[in-house]
Amino acid sequence: MARWETVLDEIVRTRRRALVGYAFLLTGHAAEAEDLVQEALFRTFRRGRAATDFQLAESYVRRTILTAYVDGTRRRKRWDGVRHLLGPRPEVDGPALPEVRLDILEALTTLSPRERACVVLRYFSDLPVRDVAAQLGITEGTAKRYLSDATTKLAARLGPVRATDDDDLTVKNLRGAR
Repeated sequence: MARWETVLDEIVRTRRRALVGYAFLLTGHAAEAEDLVQEALFRTFRRGRAATDFQLAESYVRRTILTAYVDGTRRRKRWDGVRHLLGPRPEVDGPALPEVRLDILEALTTLSPRERACVVLRYFSDLPVRDVAAQLGITEGTAKRYLSDATTKLAARLGPVRATDDDDLTVKNLRGAR
């Protein structure tokens, strides 16, 4: 077995659940999250030349999940105008979650795709703002703006949020905001 195949196998065995959880935070739907992870794994390893280092390969997969999510939401917007012609969209329930987590997931749905990606990268992946900007290919100021807008929307939905050292919003504070 080639080295990249060993790395792929190890990622699927040991990190699949975490990758699906990451994708679920972006999409809000379990089935879409699964599809996003599959697509990211395919894109990352399709040529057999993907990173042979486990951590580097996982970071490639996470980056691909993020890129596929942002690109996919752009494409879906084009089809939103004709979706009703195909019939109602079936609702897919996510995993059973405590009420507070459901409130957070519901609040995340009010954000634009870029805002949501910024929030997930900053507060759930715990990346500094400069790394969030680099991951999304935007300036640091733009990332700060998306985070500021997202914070305002989330606070309006979840209630006031206690300030921390450098951010107005953290996952811990989101949980305590109810």
